[in-house]
Amino acid sequence: MRKPVQLNPARVLSCYCFVILITLGGSVIAANSPFDVGNKAQLFIDKVIVQEMDGVWLKQHTGTKHPANPIIVADQPWEPWLVKCNTAIYDEEEKLFKMWYSNYSFKNTSPWKANDYFDYGTVCYATSKDGIHWEKPLIGTIVSKNGEPHNAIRLMTHGSVLKDNKDADPNRRYKMIGWRQDSTTHGFYSYISPDGLNWTMLSEKPISRSSDVATGYYDHRLSQYVGFPKHNTTVRGFQRRSFATIFSDDFENWTKPKLSFTNDLRDDANCLLKIEPVRALLDMPDDPSMMRSEFYGIGVYESESCTVALPWILTTNAKARYGNDQGTMEVQLAASRDLLNWERPFRTPIIEFGKISDWDSVNITSPSSALRVNDEIWVYYGGGNQTHGVGEAKKKGYLNIPGVGRQPLRGSIGLATWRLDGFMSVNGPKEGGTLTTVPITFEGERLEINALTKAGGLITVEILDAAGQTLKGWEESDPFSGDEIRHVVTFNNKKDVSELRGRPIILRLNIHDAELYSFAFR
Repeated sequence: MRKPVQLNPARVLSCYCFVILITLGGSVIAANSPFDVGNKAQLFIDKVIVQEMDGVWLKQHTGTKHPANPIIVADQPWEPWLVKCNTAIYDEEEKLFKMWYSNYSFKNTSPWKANDYFDYGTVCYATSKDGIHWEKPLIGTIVSKNGEPHNAIRLMTHGSVLKDNKDADPNRRYKMIGWRQDSTTHGFYSYISPDGLNWTMLSEKPISRSSDVATGYYDHRLSQYVGFPKHNTTVRGFQRRSFATIFSDDFENWTKPKLSFTNDLRDDANCLLKIEPVRALLDMPDDPSMMRSEFYGIGVYESESCTVALPWILTTNAKARYGNDQGTMEVQLAASRDLLNWERPFRTPIIEFGKISDWDSVNITSPSSALRVNDEIWVYYGGGNQTHGVGEAKKKGYLNIPGVGRQPLRGSIGLATWRLDGFMSVNGPKEGGTLTTVPITFEGERLEINALTKAGGLITVEILDAAGQTLKGWEESDPFSGDEIRHVVTFNNKKDVSELRGRPIILRLNIHDAELYSFAFR
C-alpha cells in the first residue's frame, strides 16, 4: 500500500464546495473541480486529469502501417502523380467506405502539369466495401476539358466532407469546407450536397481568411462545426504558416478566427534532427537563417473526452531551388478540450517515414478526420517521396537518390491504424509506479480500463477521497493482467461502484510492467 496523497483537506473542500456558476464575458461556466469525467473515456495526452506521476512515464505509439500500402495511387489519366486523402467516412446507411481525396494538377506548373482533363486541382471520389480495396467510380460531376468521364466532383483542393444526418434538409445532407482554387477564385468556402457528389457553394464569400490548406469537421462533443484556416503569422521573427480555429452552430455563420496552432522554441530547436534522416532527398544545402518549423495542416480524431489533433509539421532547412521552402513534412500529436488551447507532449512523428527509397519517405499528411472502425483508429494518410518545394525534380519529373538511383515522383494514400485510444499510454516499470488523478466525479456503475500488460505485469486501482485518503472497501482492486480494451475493474470481485457516483474521488493506478491507455466509468 502506498502512502496517501498529501492534499490540504480545507483547500479540497473549498474547491468541492465551489459549485456556483460564474459569468465571464457573457458566458455562464461552472467550476471545474472536482473534474467531472462523466461516462467518457479519459486519455492522458493533455494531462488534465493527471495530478501526479511517480515512477511512470508517457509513451507515444506510432501507427501500424497496413501491408497493402499504398492502398490508393495516382493511376488515372487525370491524376498526374500526387493524391492525398481529404476525408474518409464509413456510411452506416449504405455500409460503404467513402473517400474524398485531392488530385493535384496546376496549369503550367511542373510537375503537376495540367492534363487533357483539368487545369487545376480537383477533389475526387472513391468507395470501398472493406476500407482496403478502393474503386474510383466514373461518376464525376464536373465537366472535363476533353469531355471524358472521371471521378472528380469539384475544382478545389483539401475539401473536408461530412455526412450530416441531423440536418432536416436533404439537400444539405453532405457538407464540405475547403480551399477553392480555379481560374477566378481562391479562398476557404463552404458547400452543401444531397449525395456527396453534386455540390453547391453555400458561402458567397470566404468563411475565413486562409491560404491553401484549410480543413474542418463536425465536433460531436461540442456540437459545433469547426474549421481550421491557415494563417500566415509572424512567430519568432519568421512569417510562418500557422492555424486558427473557427466555429459555427449552423454551418452558415462562423466566428472570427482565433489563433490556435503556432510553433515555439522547442519546435525550432529540433529542426536539424528532422532534416538529417532525409538529407539524401534534399537538393539545397542548409541555410541556418532559414531553419525553422511551421504548421501546414490539421487533422483530428474525436475521442470521447477530448479532441486529438494530427497536425502536419513542416521542417524547412532552406529556400527551395525553384521557390517556396524546401523541407520535410510529418504528422505529430496534440490534444485539446476547447480546440483553442492545445497540448503537444511529444514533437515526434505519429506515423513513421518509410525507407529513403519508399513512397512515403519524406512527406506525410493526415486527413481532416480519422475514423473509428470497431476497436481501432484508422488514419488514411498521404505519403510522398518528394520534399516540400520538390527541388530539381520539379523540372525533371523524377528523383535521383544517392545510393538508390532514379525514382519516379510518388504521392499516394496509405492506411495507419492504432488500437482504440492507443495514440499514447502511461507505462510503468517492472517494480511498479503510480498515476494519481485529480479529484473527479463520474457517472456510471463500473470502472473500465484499456490496458496491456507484459508477462508478469499487472495493474491495480485504489480509490481515495478528495483529501487523498484511501476509502474503506476500495483500498486496492483485484489485479489485472492481459490485453483488454474494456476490462472491468473489481474490488474483492465487486464491480459495482455506483455508490461513489457524484462523490469526489481520486484514482490511484498502480502500473507494473504495463501500458495504460485510458479509463472510463460506464
